[in-house]
Amino acid sequence: MRDGAGAHTRLRWQAERPGALWHGDVCHGPALVIAGKAMPLRIHGMLDDASRYVVALEAMHTERELDMIGLLARAARRHGLPDAMYLDNGSTYSGTTLRLGCERLGVTLIHARPYSPQARGKMERFWRSLREAVLDHMGSMASLHDVNVRLWAFLDQHYHQAPHAGILGRSPASVWQAAERPTDDLDEQRLRAALTVTERRRVRGDTTVSLDGVVWQLDQGYLAGRVVTVGRCLVEPNLAPWVEHEGKRLELRPVDPIQNARTKRQPRRPGVTASAAKAVAFDPPGALLDKAAGRAPARHIDDEELF
Repeated sequence: MRDGAGAHTRLRWQAERPGALWHGDVCHGPALVIAGKAMPLRIHGMLDDASRYVVALEAMHTERELDMIGLLARAARRHGLPDAMYLDNGSTYSGTTLRLGCERLGVTLIHARPYSPQARGKMERFWRSLREAVLDHMGSMASLHDVNVRLWAFLDQHYHQAPHAGILGRSPASVWQAAERPTDDLDEQRLRAALTVTERRRVRGDTTVSLDGVVWQLDQGYLAGRVVTVGRCLVEPNLAPWVEHEGKRLELRPVDPIQNARTKRQPRRPGVTASAAKAVAFDPPGALLDKAAGRAPARHIDDEELF
């Protein structure tokens, strides 16, 4: 590419205004040692193209589509929605859930050409600045909170206030704050509706459902073994999912195996006690014996007739 032998001519480009295009990417940082165990460090970030302003930056242990969607929701609450998002082709950014959420919110989803890191130069340049100023000098961090405090201090006290060559010596904060962005009608209800998804799952025999490695328990035992519709809102990663069944919303809760060991088992069918479930109103062998002996069949007495 440097000797001009590439198939395409590269040009320096920029979005027309702040809020028109956001870049999204993940940077791999040094592993954290927490309670004697090495944990991966993934820095998720979103950068506005025209102003170079970082609208979201957060350290996590994972690099999943759910992490990206949660970060987008938090950035949208604070800054509104962009017209488009420019992402790479990794699994974190190419899932069906993210595409569906962007379509509902009216955000155009753009993916860079594979094997072309130069196309994402603005984001790569920010990661370089972050490494040189923060990640290469962290020392021993005890938690993600410690990392995030340093990341946000770097943004507020240095990066957003420093002159940037790509925007003619102006600071990202000054360009971002001076821009007139279109009025956004985004509210919490619309955001939650756009990022709510459903999927079909089979309930296990122990009335549990597994989602993204987390096991959830359903109190309705009669649904064991059945395929149900599981819904969840992705605006926050810790929100509990639910089951939609026959027009009702049935809550799911995290499994507590120790508590379950001390919990009395309930009958699977709702409204039926264990004694009632065992009672049989008709005894076929007894009826045949009564007929053969010429006896009158025994009359069954319901529990209600005893009172």
